[in-house]
Amino acid sequence: MATKSTIFKASLQLADIDHGYYADHALTLARHPSETDERMMVRLCALALQAHQLQDICNGDGTLAFGAGLSDPDEPDVWLRDFTGQTRLWMEVGQPEDKPLSKACNKADAVVLYAFGHAAEVWWRGTESKLTRLKNLQVWRIPTLDAQALVPMAQRSMALQATVQEGALMLGDGTHTVHIEPLRWK
Repeated sequence: MATKSTIFKASLQLADIDHGYYADHALTLARHPSETDERMMVRLCALALQAHQLQDICNGDGTLAFGAGLSDPDEPDVWLRDFTGQTRLWMEVGQPEDKPLSKACNKADAVVLYAFGHAAEVWWRGTESKLTRLKNLQVWRIPTLDAQALVPMAQRSMALQATVQEGALMLGDGTHTVHIEPLRWK
């Protein structure tokens, strides 16, 4: 019998000073059995870093949510859809192959990838030339130690505070605080 996803709930208080976006988000994350806490928390950070797009692109009239992720390779890790159902922003985390990213660029107005992990630089050197032609793709690098520092915050029920200022994300849960400065690769 297949193991089911584990459900995590997160209450995220977000203050994006860079974009003037302030909101509380009640989130449900389904962690696939093969997904690590680190990857799940990077998905949450991706949402926090891009949540302002809900206001910027959709004027608040859209849906920002986690996709099926590892459970369905044809869905993003996080997406933003407007009131018509059009995918305005497709977010991925990790080190995906170029073909799924190319498909995502055809399905969404914009695609943002947050690469993380020890092998991210090796992956980027091997993939960069294939991704340069994708005009609506942004690629960011989450430093390895920062991504690993998120793991202690991964709890079945999380109350998180996030601040985005000068391009950096400060994420805390009252006990732990992680400062993440994503590096733009593309």
